[in-house]
Amino acid sequence: MQINRLFEIVYILLDKKTVTSKELAERFEVSTRTIYRDIETLSSAGIPVYMSKGKGGGISLLSDFVLNKAVLTEKEKANIISSLKAVSSVNLSETDTALEKLSSLFGETNTDWIEVDFTSWHNAEEEEKELFCNLKSAILSKNTISFSYSSGKGENTKRQVYPLKLCFKGQSWYLYGYCKTRCDNRFFKLRRMKSLSVLDETFHKRPPTQVFSKKDMLKEDFITLTLKLSKKMAYRIYDEFNTFEQLEDGSFIAEIIFPKGDLIFNYITSFGEDCEVLSPEEVRLDVKTKLQNTLKNYL
Repeated sequence: MQINRLFEIVYILLDKKTVTSKELAERFEVSTRTIYRDIETLSSAGIPVYMSKGKGGGISLLSDFVLNKAVLTEKEKANIISSLKAVSSVNLSETDTALEKLSSLFGETNTDWIEVDFTSWHNAEEEEKELFCNLKSAILSKNTISFSYSSGKGENTKRQVYPLKLCFKGQSWYLYGYCKTRCDNRFFKLRRMKSLSVLDETFHKRPPTQVFSKKDMLKEDFITLTLKLSKKMAYRIYDEFNTFEQLEDGSFIAEIIFPKGDLIFNYITSFGEDCEVLSPEEVRLDVKTKLQNTLKNYL
């Protein structure tokens, strides 16, 4: 397509400074006449490209040219670079190449204001990278996958899933997909997935635009917890909660959407004596019962 060729011509000129029409024609397998028309198109679009004759001549850009606001605004360029920096944190080498090219194309010299690292502190980087890349491949090629999964209740099951999207939320990576075993859409925490296999079977389901909408998260697999936390937990309130209010005594009432299962009890008890479950009532009673049973171990 011409638009792709035009974009690459600009990048080549930024990289090589000067190139002949013959070299461009051979690269794109078109005639030199087509290259001349491309140069006219770029010039008409406001790109300062010019041609010089004689020895050492060819097609060039003005030396101080960068992709300007006629194509993308400064804010749009910054957003693209920032997004690529975030994606590159999962160690995808092709992202690094795109980041390098676009930084050069935009003339960006001050792009080191942000650094994102989604990996954990423990040494499982290569294993996570391989899993992430295999899932990405399966999503793009629309291949069914199978894997062993450990649920929040400690149950190990074999699943076959149509992988639709990789998502990051609450300090964890999730796979969102249609589970053939449960006949419904599900979230799967990547840390709990083992023995991943990409199958030959393909599927045609399309991913939703947004899977972490409040509507989707209030389905069967998630629950809204209302907690009362002491003022000693202020540092965690600001780190972990988006919805909260502080009372006159310094304590907090906070809400959080959390996956159902035994992880709720683990999360509540991580606050020690500084947390009280206000709702839902069934969670409050479940935590109370488990705490009473735990206390029996110390009698």
